Amino acid sequence: MFVIKHKRTAAVLMEIDLESLAGACLQGVKLREANLAGYELGGANLANSDLCEADFRKAGLQQTRLNASFLNGANLQEVDSCGANFTDAQLIGANLIGANLTKAILRYAQMAGSDLCRAQLEGADLSMADLRANLDGANLAGADLRGANLSGANLVGANLEGANLIGANLTSAKLVGAKLQGAIGPAGKATARPNPKAAPKRPWWQVWN
Repeated sequence: MFVIKHKRTAAVLMEIDLESLAGACLQGVKLREANLAGYELGGANLANSDLCEADFRKAGLQQTRLNASFLNGANLQEVDSCGANFTDAQLIGANLIGANLTKAILRYAQMAGSDLCRAQLEGADLSMADLRANLDGANLAGADLRGANLSGANLVGANLEGANLIGANLTSAKLVGAKLQGAIGPAGKATARPNPKAAPKRPWWQVWN
């Protein structure tokens, strides 16, 4: 039995008679401002749910279905959401600092004003997402950012190596210190990878330094 409470008032929001929430079908639940910190929800189906301002800190959300869910203002700091599905999810103003979103699906996700500082987004699908957010130091290596809205985004120190940015909007984005080697730019042009300097070739007869 799991008793899910309101994060501030401790009022009971839902009682779930299950041995584990991992893999559970919880589609369409209304858990606004719920305290879900530390819960193991890997593989669960939370699609089309109201989870606005819920506290998920350090929860396990690996492979969890959260497509079309409302997570505006939710606290997902340091959450492990590797491979989770956030397609069409609302994450406006969400706290995703240090979250693991490796290979997560965030197509069409609305993330304006969210904080993704140091988030791991390697190989994530962020195509057509609204990423007018703080991505300071985020790892976006190999991410699919086709058509994403990154206008005004903070990408200072972000890793965008090998990312696909075709059709992305980078107007006024802050890219100081960002790594862009091998990335495909908005116009479809690949960024050249740096070539390490080759050691000077010595004559065949020279055997000493």
